[in-house]
Amino acid sequence: MPHPDPYRLTRSDRPSPSPGLTRGDVLRSLLWIVVVMSAVANMAASYGGADTWVHLVCGAVTVLCGGTLVVRSLRGRR
Repeated sequence: MPHPDPYRLTRSDRPSPSPGLTRGDVLRSLLWIVVVMSAVANMAASYGGADTWVHLVCGAVTVLCGGTLVVRSLRGRR
């Protein structure tokens, strides 16, 4: 039976898959849910003739969550 060389430095390019969902997966899913819900709320506010502040709040939430998803995605590629 061959024994691995303890002095050999190796680096795996692919991380080992972890079973189940990680905290990052859950956060990404929640961010996507909030993006969709705020976009739908903004659309409903448009059809319902709501005040401008409702549109601004919904748009701000959508932009913040979408920006967070983009930043997390770009940081994950490093």
